[in-house]
Amino acid sequence: MDYRVAVDHVSKTYRLGKVGVTALDDVSFSVATAEFVAIAGPSGSGKTTLLNLIGCLDTPTAGEILIDGEPVSALSAGERADLRARKLGFVFQTFNLIPVLTAYENVEYALLIRRRGGDTATPVRAALEQVGLGDRAAHRPSELSGGQQQRVAIARALVGDPALVLADEPTANLDSHTGQEIVELMRQLNRERGTTFVFSTHDPRIMKAADRMLEISDGRLR
Repeated sequence: MDYRVAVDHVSKTYRLGKVGVTALDDVSFSVATAEFVAIAGPSGSGKTTLLNLIGCLDTPTAGEILIDGEPVSALSAGERADLRARKLGFVFQTFNLIPVLTAYENVEYALLIRRRGGDTATPVRAALEQVGLGDRAAHRPSELSGGQQQRVAIARALVGDPALVLADEPTANLDSHTGQEIVELMRQLNRERGTTFVFSTHDPRIMKAADRMLEISDGRLR
C-alpha cells in the first residue's frame, strides 16, 4: 500500500498554566495516496488539532507523523514550512482569502509564497477554470458569494499541485445547496487529479462521499 500520511501513536497535550489538557491521545492511522478521508467527531474532539499536526502547523507531544514516508516531528520550523510549500494545500472553514486581492491574485499568492519561479498566469488561470471561476478572476472576495469564495480557496490549495489537501470544516459556512456543490467539486478533483484529501467535518455529505471515515472523540479514535 502506498501511504501518503502515517500517524503513529500521536498524542498532543497543551499546557494551560499548571494544567495539561490532552487534545489527542495515542492516535494511529494511515491515509493512502489518492484517498478521500473524513475525520468526524463533535466539537472539541481533536479534529482540528489532528489536521494542524498533519499540516505541519504544530508538532506532537509524542509519536510521529510521516508525509510520503518523511518523519516531520523533528524538522525545524523552516523545514516544516518548506514541506508545506512543496506538498500541502489547505482549505479553511472561513475561506481565509485576502480581501484586497482579486480571485486571481489570491490564487497566485499561493504560488509566490511557494517560491515557484517562471510563469504563474497559466497555472492560476487553469486552477480557476477547474473550479468554475474563470470568469471571476478579477473579482475581489466581497464581490463573490460564499460558495465562490470557497471555490477560490480550493483553487488556491490546488494551484501548486500538492500531494495532500487538508480541509477543516470546508462546508460549515455554506448553505446546503452550495455545500453539496463544494463536496462534489472536491470529490471530482480528487478523482481527476489523484490528490489525497483529508477533512475534518460534521457534514454528513462529506462523510457519505468519503472513501473512509475516521471517528474521533475526546482525542481518541473510536
